[in-house]
This record gives sequence, C-alpha cells and structure tokens, in this order.
Amino acid sequence: MARIPLLGRLKRREYVAIFLGSLFVVLETLISFIIAFLPKPVIRWFYDRSRSLFHYIAGPPLPKSEESRLVDHIRRARDFEELCTIFGYVFEDHVVLTKDGYLLTLHRLCQKKGEQRMPGTSTVWVCLTSAERNIPFVLVELGYDVWLGNNRGNKYSKKSIYHDPHSTKFWDYSIDNFAWNDIPDSIDQGTAQAFAALSIHPPLNQRVNVFIALAPAMSPAGLAAPIIDGLMKASPTLLFLMFGRRAILSSAPSWQNILYPPIFASTINLSLKWLFNWDSHNISRAQRLAAYTHLYSYASVKSIVHWFQIMRTGKFQMYDDDVQHVMLARTTARPSGVSSYLPARFPTRNIASPVVLLYGDSDSLVDIEQMLRELPSHTIAKRLHGYEHLDVIWGKNVHQDVIPHVIEALKKYCVLPERVAEEVKLVNGYNSYHYEDTSGYSTPGMVANSD
Repeated sequence: MARIPLLGRLKRREYVAIFLGSLFVVLETLISFIIAFLPKPVIRWFYDRSRSLFHYIAGPPLPKSEESRLVDHIRRARDFEELCTIFGYVFEDHVVLTKDGYLLTLHRLCQKKGEQRMPGTSTVWVCLTSAERNIPFVLVELGYDVWLGNNRGNKYSKKSIYHDPHSTKFWDYSIDNFAWNDIPDSIDQGTAQAFAALSIHPPLNQRVNVFIALAPAMSPAGLAAPIIDGLMKASPTLLFLMFGRRAILSSAPSWQNILYPPIFASTINLSLKWLFNWDSHNISRAQRLAAYTHLYSYASVKSIVHWFQIMRTGKFQMYDDDVQHVMLARTTARPSGVSSYLPARFPTRNIASPVVLLYGDSDSLVDIEQMLRELPSHTIAKRLHGYEHLDVIWGKNVHQDVIPHVIEALKKYCVLPERVAEEVKLVNGYNSYHYEDTSGYSTPGMVANSD
C-alpha cells in the first residue's frame, strides 16, 4: 500500500505540481475513456473539424508534393514492417526470452556479414523521410547485420510468460531490469540502460567492441518546466498514486485519431519546448509530421520514477525502493552527516568496452561534464554543435554531422583491416559515402540513443 508523505516534507511549489499533475491525469483518463467508446464516424467528425480549423488559420491546403506523399506513407505506417517496405528493405523478427520471463522482439535488417545493434522502439530509427539520413539503412548498405531492439513493455515486446500485460506485476520494472536482464539477453536498449548493463556485467564488455551512444543521458539535471520539475523532486510514491503502477499515459496514441496531423505535431512540439526547452529547429516540418506519430512508446510508471530519482539525486543509481527513508535523510540533517541508506550506483567507470559519445550541445538532457566524470578515461566525446536530443536521429543534416562519426567509430573498433574502400550507393539514389567494402567480417558493436 502506498504511503503518503507527511505534510512538512514537501514545498508549496511541489504541492502545486502534484495538484496540477493529478488534475491532468484525471482529465486525460476521462477524455481517453470517452474516446475509447466513440464510434468511428464521431472520431472522424472530430478529425475533420480539427483539419478545417487548421486550414482556416493556416490557409488552404497545398497540392500534394512527392515529399508530402512520402510523409503521409511514413506517418500512416502501422509498424516496423510497413516502414521498411516504404524504402524497399526486408527484415526478420526474432524473439528473445529474458531470464525473468519477458518476450522481447528484435528486428533484423541484414544484407551481408557484420553486426550492429540498436535500441529503444525500433520504429523510431526507420521513420525518417530519406534513406541517406537513416542510420540503420546506411549501415545495411555498408554490409552490417543490423539488429534493432525493443524495450519490454512497448508495442513489440508487450508479453511475458508469467504476467498478463494488464496486471501491475507486468509493469513492475525499472532501468535495473533493463540492465540485469534485457541487455545481456539481447544487447539492445537505450544509452542509460546500456551504460548500466556494461557496468554490472563484465563479460558483456567482451562481446561489445564499441558502444556508440547517440544523445546519451545518464543523470540529467532536470526538466525545463518548473511545475513538472517540482513534481519530479516530490516523493515517487505520489507519482504511483497519480499514474498507477502500470503503463504511463497509455491512452496517448488515441489522440492521434482525432487530431489533424499538423495540429498533433504542433502539440508535440509545444510539449517538448515546455518540458525540455527544445526548439526542434534542426528537424524539418515534414520530418516532424512523419516521425512524431511514432514517438510515443509504452513505458512503466516505475521506470519513469527511476528516471526521476536519478534526476533528483544527480547520481546514476539503481532503483531506490526505500524512497521514504531517502526523503527523511535529505530533509533532516543527521549529526554525523551520514544517511542511513543510499541506493547503489551503477559502477560505470568499470566499463571496459570503448565508449564513443555523440552529444548535442543544446540537449538539456545531457550533462557532458558530469557524464565524463562517471565514465572510464578511455571514453571519447564528440560534440554536435546546435543539436538537441531528437536531432541526433531525425535532424536534417545527420548524414553529414552524425553518421560519419558512427561509421568512423565502427571502422576503428569493429572492422577488420582487409576490408577495401568502395563507394556506397543508397536505395534512394543518393551517392555520397566512401567507406569500407562489405566483404570483410565485422565484429559486434552497439549503437544506442537514450529514448
């Protein structure tokens, strides 16, 4: 049973945050419940009204261009298969059973020998509007055997042999579970989970020749929105009371059914600006329309609480089950200055695999100085000027600013010297890369972003 903190433990701003957050959850739940029971003609009516409102304000719709038609195809793609089909790629489904009973779906893009693994929700990586900016497709053209993983709980990995996804036990996981179970069994998750897994599994370092972290986030300073930042610093127990113990905001995808795509994209843009102070100037309007519909992924409330704990303490630590005691230690000074309990930190300085960080200097989730203090001395950090968090995957110039660094690291740590340089031609006809031939064998590497 969740315990409610004593009145004196929270500041006034945090109570305001809790009240507004609770109000939002109640309204969101109520509206989503109504939407779930609306017949399709009514949903279509709302969609048409939002489209009419948009064109009344922005002007009449323009004739469809080739790019607009491609954006529509990507936006309407239901899953990973349809996104790959748009660009003419085929893939294989593989299912991994973790030690604690979760079934994770891995998607494999393969052409020749070699191996590359990517994390998060697989659709995020392949919903770009051009193949030349698509890291998985570029690596396939270079001959790598590309694997894209999916976190437990998202739409491709929403199954367990022990727990029903509608039960609270299914969603009772945090970053600890990604590190202890998911990554060792599939070697594919986001940067924070990968840092955690490599730090606590020494044998895993022998299987990963290089870890390339895109937009890495280990211990972000906080959020840009003062209200949400105050809520983050409140007791995580209150977050469980507000959001429950299953998936957080699981009804979010239903909003796409009633909002015209430009309005939905603008709503996401405003939310990202408010929460993280991201302007998204490096992501084209067409790319936002195509990709934002694929941005949301189911996640457990507990994993979000874990992130809040990391942000609140400024330490990349394991999940804190004894949250009330930590609050007492933080609000009441002890004569000795020593708290009675602190959760263990992930020993990230023990990572033996080479680490390459590609970070944007405008990414509010990246504290590069703090990160380098927590990582081993052999870590290489490469700054991307003017890049925010999502820009590293969806930015309009990733083929110039990001992908060359990825391939350079793979050549340095994963590619055997007998490979011969050749020109790589992408499926859309764009012709710009001069890298290694695909006839040599590549040893495993890992590319990850923090989503």
